[in-house]
Amino acid sequence: MAQELYRRSSLGTALTDTLDELITEGHIDPQTAMRVLAQFDCTISDVLHTKVKAKALVKGHLHVYRFCDDVWTMVVDKPTFKLEGGETIEADRVKMVACTSRAPPGAFIPPPAAAKALALDRRP
Repeated sequence: MAQELYRRSSLGTALTDTLDELITEGHIDPQTAMRVLAQFDCTISDVLHTKVKAKALVKGHLHVYRFCDDVWTMVVDKPTFKLEGGETIEADRVKMVACTSRAPPGAFIPPPAAAKALALDRRP
């Protein structure tokens, strides 16, 4: 089963709201909506893992970090994201979540099989 991490993204929230509306109007049943969400979880995780090759350097003050059940959660104050193309993005605070990727049973994954590490600058 894919992780439900991306359901809280803007795309996942829009999908959930649309499915709720379709259920309310009687166009689909709740079981169909759950199958759609399960497919969304698998597809978005796979696409991000296989198609997205962009990298960014993140610098900022690491405010909070946690590691529980193979999920890293980090809150960074005043982060600066430097993208590959040279573009820089700044924010007041961001929450980043990284989790271990899971492969289907029997699938070969060359190292590293886990989510890519995020480099954070902990200087004040």
